[in-house]
Amino acid sequence: MSAVFERAARAAAAAPATSGVDPAFARDVLAGLSMQHKSIPSTWLYDHRGSELFEQITTLPEYYPTRTETWILERCAAQIAAEAGRGAIVVELGSGSSRKTPLLLQALDEPSGYVPIDISEQFLDESVQALARRFPALPMWPVVADFTRLNRLPVLSHGAPGGRRLVFFPGSTIGNFVPEAAVGLLERIGQAVGRGALLVIGADATQDRDVLIPAYDDAQGVTAAFNKNLLLRINRELEGDFSPSAFRHEARWDAQQHRIEMHLVSEYTQRVTVLGHAFRFAAGESIHTENSYKHGIVRFQALARRAGWTQKQLWMDAQSRFALHVLERDR
Repeated sequence: MSAVFERAARAAAAAPATSGVDPAFARDVLAGLSMQHKSIPSTWLYDHRGSELFEQITTLPEYYPTRTETWILERCAAQIAAEAGRGAIVVELGSGSSRKTPLLLQALDEPSGYVPIDISEQFLDESVQALARRFPALPMWPVVADFTRLNRLPVLSHGAPGGRRLVFFPGSTIGNFVPEAAVGLLERIGQAVGRGALLVIGADATQDRDVLIPAYDDAQGVTAAFNKNLLLRINRELEGDFSPSAFRHEARWDAQQHRIEMHLVSEYTQRVTVLGHAFRFAAGESIHTENSYKHGIVRFQALARRAGWTQKQLWMDAQSRFALHVLERDR
């Protein structure tokens, strides 16, 4: 083990179990800042404020994925519902504000339940209340959790109705995972919901840098605020002393990896502390905060097959920028 990773392991192990401190957040931040190429998992961008900022991002003119996926879903929801059959139970991963969810729920034939999963308890509660007003007869079982760490869903095995399981995973969130991790996540989802379940999943296929960079670095600076909110969260929850103005948001397109990267770049040489641990930044050194892989149709289908899913339906927009895949668990 290298000295860098030994330091990361020691820092992670030293994360205190102090009341009010999320030990997983502490471990990921301390370990990530100890690495040679500093990196923090994108999951931690989505506290309540981060979720609010991301919802603002989805309405920006530069950010095409949300409106494109919504456009597709409006046109194919009835066919998805026909495939799902009567009494489906919907599991939504990373549900956020659930703005697209009504399009699916109103198309389904008497859905028997809704299980939204989100890491932000406050944001989840707000979205469930809004959906409950629109669908008062639909049983809802919200789960506060990081869906990337879930191996099973007890709510599906204890008193849940027996309709077909339909996992709703919109927003191209699957692109936040490196390909091997994406396969692992799709495998865990399949294990949690069982053979014969459906997965409705959005995947961004865009490869045009001139479209991608503005989408992840908008003119109004909302994406920059979203990225820098991670520093504010570290300050608030982990006794950090980051100065957000000492870092700039940067979006980078890696054509070889087929991914957009988000970074927080240090404007100058500086020293920062988190939970009593000191970290040094050189001028221009960055914290890598998010990846967004752009999967073409063939590449995504290969990932899905490796994870035990087969294609049932496929929908795209006229410019072939975004795809909505309907997959079936085959094992």
